[in-house]
Amino acid sequence: MMAEEIKTHLIQKIIPFWKSLRDDVYGGYYGFMDHDLKLDKKAVKGCILNSRITWFFSSVYTLLKDESLLEEAEHGFTFMKEHCMDRENGGVFWSVQYDGSPEDTTKHTYNQAFAIYALSSYYEASGDQEALAMAKELFHIIENGCIDEYGYREAFDREFHEIENDKLSENGVIADKTMNTLLHVFEAYTELYRVAPAPEVKERLMWILDTFADKVYNPALHRQEVFFDARMNSIIDLHSYGHDIETAWLIDRGVEVLGEEKYTEKMTPITKDLTEQIYKTAFDGCSIANECEKGIVNPHRIWWVQAEAIVGFLNGYKMDPDRPAYLEAACRIWDFTKKYLIDEREGSEWFWEVDEKGVPYPGRPIVEPWKCPYHNGRMCIEVIKRV
Repeated sequence: MMAEEIKTHLIQKIIPFWKSLRDDVYGGYYGFMDHDLKLDKKAVKGCILNSRITWFFSSVYTLLKDESLLEEAEHGFTFMKEHCMDRENGGVFWSVQYDGSPEDTTKHTYNQAFAIYALSSYYEASGDQEALAMAKELFHIIENGCIDEYGYREAFDREFHEIENDKLSENGVIADKTMNTLLHVFEAYTELYRVAPAPEVKERLMWILDTFADKVYNPALHRQEVFFDARMNSIIDLHSYGHDIETAWLIDRGVEVLGEEKYTEKMTPITKDLTEQIYKTAFDGCSIANECEKGIVNPHRIWWVQAEAIVGFLNGYKMDPDRPAYLEAACRIWDFTKKYLIDEREGSEWFWEVDEKGVPYPGRPIVEPWKCPYHNGRMCIEVIKRV
């Protein structure tokens, strides 16, 4: 039943909403809609947002084979190629103005990774060799200019001089390196390797898995560390529930794509541990809390955390069929999502976050550079494939 509901929700709610944000004057998709559903057609367009929308339409086309979805994916790809890519210095900008001119020319490794993710998916959907060439170019930009002996350096100016990593730092710290960026580089490389296997990409996937196991995963606390100094030492006591359940299934997916038994044996106990810990500490029987900083739980229910938890618990059940409680958890989180996070107003999609009682926070927009169809759209795709 859940799979049927989610497929209907994808087709009748999520897809039409994001189609409605298409900008046929300046290209790409509009970048901001406030909580009151007021669309700002002259808002900045985040390149992460455009990449994620392009990924979404490419992936949902591959699933549903609706030609209108491929047309949307092509629209996003064209905007990425013509406006988000820096033709002079290489790489992807952080954001552009509504008309496609550069706005924030920061080059962030996280942003490059999501462009690779989108381009790889679009290549699979369309067969467009230019998209694959662009993905490979960004792979080499990351590997040639954004790494050191400890991991991935993250924040750069337009000419790739390193700058302070304020865009991916939160919780009162400025981190040199983050679990979040490492995860999404891994995710992007997984997609690139899946659609166009290459030894150099495989090598980096294995290196990232080793780094997760040796530096990011904390076996004593059954969690990942989140923010690091330049040498990958953790700098804050923080447990990000959403990232841990997301990491568990993305690593399992990457290990499957990689096809190396050594890494199946190495990583599966870790991903099982992460999943079980989230079930025990963050799941209240209905939904997942946000995070725990220095022992204090943030009880807000965030849209993307619930979406990733649904996939993560379905994946946990697949990896360990003796844990039917995971399947039940996925169903209960979907019930919570239907009741509290899906915005039933016409012309809307999902709320960003709600409090413990399910009341939405009115200051949170429906669309902005981080609020996109990546998490909830992907949840729909994964559930349809898995159930």
